[in-house]
Amino acid sequence: MFIPKLYRSEDYDVMKQIIRENSFALLISSVDKIRATHSMMILNEDDSENPYIEAHISRANPQAKTLKNGDEVLCDFLGAHTYISSSWYDHVNVSTWNYEAVQIYGKIEVMNHDELYAHLEKLTSKYEKFQQCPMMVKDMGKEFVEKEMKGAFGVKILPTEIFIKQKLSQNRKEADFHNIISHLEESDDNARKIADKMKSIKK
Repeated sequence: MFIPKLYRSEDYDVMKQIIRENSFALLISSVDKIRATHSMMILNEDDSENPYIEAHISRANPQAKTLKNGDEVLCDFLGAHTYISSSWYDHVNVSTWNYEAVQIYGKIEVMNHDELYAHLEKLTSKYEKFQQCPMMVKDMGKEFVEKEMKGAFGVKILPTEIFIKQKLSQNRKEADFHNIISHLEESDDNARKIADKMKSIKK
């Protein structure tokens, strides 16, 4: 990912928030050919000094058949994003797109049975706890879960490089910057999220 210095962030709290709010990300590999699979991902912070990404894909997926311990992959997370119209500037310019993104390069470690089971418990809990009648892994019965697990290929991605990008109109003068925020606040949810992000970087 190309990141001009103006848009580069080294704020790992920003990274965590982007991953937490945009967990359905791309797992990209190039072992035999370029392959990409959308997958639910979790940031494991049990060891705060060495956090890593957890993910799983279908064992029937050709990508799963090629990946092995030590292979390099790329996890690509796209955060909030929205169109920025050049009509919002006080001068002639081009339109653009504001967005946040995280890319993490890392080495694969294939999960063992217990790690995959724990991963599925955490993933299910993250989304089921908000349901009216949550269905947790423990409610499904271990025999059923282990049968379903046979079709899942779980991986840990140990980061080797982390890139955080926040393209939030930092290159615009003050008047244009605030005018962009005003227009975004009148638009959809994603646009309002970007407006909030823009306001936060000016604090």
